[in-house]
Amino acid sequence: MTEKRQVVLVTGSAKGIGREIALKLADQAVAVGVHGREMSPAAEAVAAEIQKRGAEGRIFAGDLTDEREAARVIGEVEAAFGRIDILVNTVGPMLVRRWEETDGEDWQAQFTGNVLTALHSMQAVLPGMRQRKRGRIVNLGYSRVEQIQGYTTIAPYAAAKTALLILTRSAARSEAPHGITVNMVSPGLMEGGVLPADQNIPAGRLGTFADVAAAVAFLVSDEAAYITGTNIIVAGGWKL
Repeated sequence: MTEKRQVVLVTGSAKGIGREIALKLADQAVAVGVHGREMSPAAEAVAAEIQKRGAEGRIFAGDLTDEREAARVIGEVEAAFGRIDILVNTVGPMLVRRWEETDGEDWQAQFTGNVLTALHSMQAVLPGMRQRKRGRIVNLGYSRVEQIQGYTTIAPYAAAKTALLILTRSAARSEAPHGITVNMVSPGLMEGGVLPADQNIPAGRLGTFADVAAAVAFLVSDEAAYITGTNIIVAGGWKL
């Protein structure tokens, strides 16, 4: 198990999967940055729970679709905690709409929200990680991110997440010599999430946020130091 000395930033961690990941990683961290687009009672509650778990929890707000805003957020976390050892990017809006009813703005928004938010955060955090010769980055995909096929209702989202996987593996190749791993965790059908008609899950249940957080916790641990560029599908065998 990784020593409880890590400084963590989880983007989009005021609620949902991001919240669960932030709380999970608080068990192995000295400090966890809670991020939201703006300050909110939900983010404050996450920070308070992190404090209860023995780590310092602090909120950092900003719009990661803006490159300068993302750099500011990363800079504020590094100024507050001294560094960032682990970055988990969970920001990723999902548009459910038939492809023929989408327009250019829809596609742009999906790529901006799912790809550029991660790109901006990664580019801002990597200089410090390279200097220290160590770092862990995990991006969130979705369970069918490696399946190149047609989607009638989530085409822009699916395309954006596949682009994010390409970015993840590109960064993994370039950063491995610096002791930095870059991986993806891809959730399937989740409790409380968007559920399609086909819910034939071999595992017999929907996934939980805790299932996803456990996979992230492994990838950022010392035990996973030689794992980079991988995509862990957390879907109970759905759509295999």
